[in-house]
Amino acid sequence: MAGPTLDFRNTNSLWGSVLVETLFRLGVRQAVVAPGSRSAPLAFAFAGHPGIEAIPVLDERSAAFFALGLAKQSGRPVALVCTSGTATANFLPAVIEAWHSGVPLVVLTADRPPELRGCSSPQTIDQRKLYGTHVNLFQELAVPQATLPALRALRQAVVRAVNRTRRPGRGPVHLNLPFRDPLPPIADGSTRAVRGRLKGEAFFAGLECSVLADAAQGDLSRLPVGRRIVVIAGPDDGISPVDIGVLAATAQKHGWPVLADALSGLRGLAGQVPNLVAHYDTVLRQPRLARKLAPDAVLCLGGWPTSKVLRAWLEEHRPKVWLVATSAHNRDALRLATTPVRGHLWQAVKSLLPPAPAGSYRQAWMQAEKQAAGRLEAALRRKASLFEPGAAWRLAQHLPPGTPVFLASSMPVRDAEYFWPANDRGIIPYYNRGANGIDGTLSSALGVAHGGHATVLLTGDLAFLHDSNGLLLRPKFRGSLTIVLINNHGGGIFGHLPVAQFAGVFEEFFATPQEADFGKLCAAHGVAHTVVRSWGQFTRLVSRLPARGIRVLEIRTDRTRDAASRKAMFAAVAAGL
Repeated sequence: MAGPTLDFRNTNSLWGSVLVETLFRLGVRQAVVAPGSRSAPLAFAFAGHPGIEAIPVLDERSAAFFALGLAKQSGRPVALVCTSGTATANFLPAVIEAWHSGVPLVVLTADRPPELRGCSSPQTIDQRKLYGTHVNLFQELAVPQATLPALRALRQAVVRAVNRTRRPGRGPVHLNLPFRDPLPPIADGSTRAVRGRLKGEAFFAGLECSVLADAAQGDLSRLPVGRRIVVIAGPDDGISPVDIGVLAATAQKHGWPVLADALSGLRGLAGQVPNLVAHYDTVLRQPRLARKLAPDAVLCLGGWPTSKVLRAWLEEHRPKVWLVATSAHNRDALRLATTPVRGHLWQAVKSLLPPAPAGSYRQAWMQAEKQAAGRLEAALRRKASLFEPGAAWRLAQHLPPGTPVFLASSMPVRDAEYFWPANDRGIIPYYNRGANGIDGTLSSALGVAHGGHATVLLTGDLAFLHDSNGLLLRPKFRGSLTIVLINNHGGGIFGHLPVAQFAGVFEEFFATPQEADFGKLCAAHGVAHTVVRSWGQFTRLVSRLPARGIRVLEIRTDRTRDAASRKAMFAAVAAGL
């Protein structure tokens, strides 16, 4: 390892460089830095460190979601920096999402020193515990001092913070850092006394971050293996290749059907996971089948899928539930009779009883899945027009194997759940479903794609517009992102909700129609834009992804017509099962 990168020009520059070097020694390799004066000591320190990629981003909200995407892709903590004042408040939506979805961020907010607070000093707000309960740790650091005891305390605080991004559950942490002038690294001789005493390699020797997984809490010993059991695989960033192998073996031994949410990643592994059911939402719309398939117990992995139909089915029959998740959060929004098992599946299955005969329950599920899949496919093939669900269905079949796909909230994630078929293409889903908001969608997807594999974002027009400042990242973006933009001139999801019957208010206040020219918006940012005219053109465009750059494929649809078509399709397919 190269020697430490320390800047002794003044007290602030030394403080910033010790903080950044400590982060580097603990595994941080990327920092997203929003511009500002008060954060100058941090900006210079990150920009000057050879082992950390420092990425400047103008808009703080976009910066925070971009950092979120980077951390989702790498699994490492990512540093996020801003100046004082309202800049810090713009991080809040992404911090909330990171906390709910268990994403490691180290949020570093610069601040005025104590003597400049509470006196109307510019760009000064109360930043202490600004993110409330949505961080694993908050600490306000001392005003920088060029002494060994103060630098040791700084080092310890950073080690503690990075550890708390991982344990007891992954998530963001917040360090608030007050700085006095001079903020730039202007040499002033203030570090002369400590320079000869701070032996760099010895100062940072032995630093490490805790990576040991907590032991599983709870077990599956009381799961009634001889009864009617379904496995429900919900959205879970923590499922590992080992877990997938254990799930496959367990489902095979016990004959359990595996109902896999599109966000679980399992639908692209149909050849590895037996008894996979992708179309449970459609199957359970058939009342007779829903009653016939009611389980005695459920083994839920990660959390509940999006499907309201599935949730209503579980609430009606109220089976006993064992919920296995790596997160420390309560994932049981249905409040069933649930035994929480915290940890990985491979840890929990050790307590399972020996397998019992599968019986006819698995066969009933697999027959229903086969029928639903065939009927939905036939119905989608008959839809020659640009019908919204057709995009998700075709992406699943035509994207290059192993493509990361970011699914926006609202209708894109639901169309994936309804229509994404099981296959062996190994598509990797990403999403912001911790708080389920549409904010930061574009910036998060850019973070997932930055420096990685060619990635696809499936989004609606409102989610795209809500985060259109993410396009400002284009000059700094390294990678390839194809944005499949469903432009239905408003919020399509509201057409599926009871509020749609109130026509007088619905259109303006819920559907919120927009008339943006996406071609001009993309041109303003130097982003390629194509209007998709046919499904044949679309499949050609997504079957080979560009090696670099950002492009938008705009699919123009009619949300009122498509909402009605979805409902009619579900009803027709379910009635025929």
